[in-house]
Amino acid sequence: MNVELRRQVINVYKELLEMGKHYPLGYEYYRNRLHKAFMSQANLRDEEKIREGIKRAEFVKKEIEALYFLKKYRAIKQRYA
Repeated sequence: MNVELRRQVINVYKELLEMGKHYPLGYEYYRNRLHKAFMSQANLRDEEKIREGIKRAEFVKKEIEALYFLKKYRAIKQRYA
């Protein structure tokens, strides 16, 4: 695997792992699921498939951010309603 692709994969993994600290079901649950998801794709050698995986991970990251913002919005709305 290309060194640059490897660096991108590691960075996405670290970012997702950091986001898991606030996951509602707990950090251990989140970490185990994330690790399992990345390890299921560890055998990829085709650079195009790796890039697709990185794009999918970025999409998941945006979805998790959206869930966190929604949770925060609902909490604020409930306090002031």
